[in-house]
Amino acid sequence: MTPNATAASDASRAEVMASVDSTPSCPEFVIADISCDDAWLSMCETEAPSLRDWA
Repeated sequence: MTPNATAASDASRAEVMASVDSTPSCPEFVIADISCDDAWLSMCETEAPSLRDWA
Protein backbone atom coordinates (compact mmCIF):
# COMPACT_ATOMS: atom_id res chain seq x y z
CA MET A 1 0.00 0.00 0.00
CA THR A 2 1.41 3.38 -0.98
CA PRO A 3 0.74 6.19 1.50
CA ASN A 4 -1.15 9.21 0.21
CA ALA A 5 1.12 12.13 1.08
CA THR A 6 -1.61 14.67 0.28
CA ALA A 7 -4.24 13.21 2.61
CA ALA A 8 -5.18 15.45 5.52
CA SER A 9 -5.55 13.83 8.92
CA ASP A 10 -8.29 14.92 11.31
CA ALA A 11 -7.76 12.88 14.47
CA SER A 12 -10.78 14.49 16.15
CA ARG A 13 -13.07 12.51 13.81
CA ALA A 14 -11.23 9.20 13.88
CA GLU A 15 -13.22 6.12 14.85
CA VAL A 16 -10.72 3.42 15.73
CA MET A 17 -11.75 -0.14 16.56
CA ALA A 18 -9.91 -3.39 17.20
CA SER A 19 -10.90 -7.02 16.81
CA VAL A 20 -9.51 -10.52 16.59
CA ASP A 21 -10.45 -12.22 13.33
CA SER A 22 -10.10 -15.91 12.52
CA THR A 23 -7.95 -16.82 9.52
CA PRO A 24 -6.72 -20.20 8.26
CA SER A 25 -3.13 -19.47 9.34
CA CYS A 26 -3.67 -17.84 12.77
CA PRO A 27 -6.09 -15.51 14.58
CA GLU A 28 -5.29 -11.92 13.52
CA PHE A 29 -5.46 -8.80 15.67
CA VAL A 30 -6.85 -5.99 13.51
CA ILE A 31 -6.87 -2.25 14.27
CA ALA A 32 -8.86 -0.04 11.90
CA ASP A 33 -9.91 3.58 11.58
CA ILE A 34 -13.44 3.01 10.27
CA SER A 35 -13.81 6.70 9.39
CA CYS A 36 -11.11 6.43 6.70
CA ASP A 37 -10.80 4.05 3.74
CA ASP A 38 -7.86 1.62 3.81
CA ALA A 39 -6.69 2.75 7.27
CA TRP A 40 -6.06 -0.56 9.02
CA LEU A 41 -3.32 -2.94 10.08
CA SER A 42 -3.26 -6.53 11.21
CA MET A 43 -0.82 -8.97 12.76
CA CYS A 44 -0.88 -12.48 14.09
CA GLU A 45 -2.55 -12.36 17.51
CA THR A 46 0.42 -14.04 19.17
CA GLU A 47 2.71 -11.21 17.93
CA ALA A 48 0.42 -8.35 19.03
CA PRO A 49 1.54 -6.40 22.12
CA SER A 50 -0.53 -6.83 25.26
CA LEU A 51 -1.73 -4.01 27.48
CA ARG A 52 0.87 -5.05 30.06
CA ASP A 53 3.57 -4.29 27.47
CA TRP A 54 2.40 -0.66 27.40
CA ALA A 55 2.07 -0.15 31.16
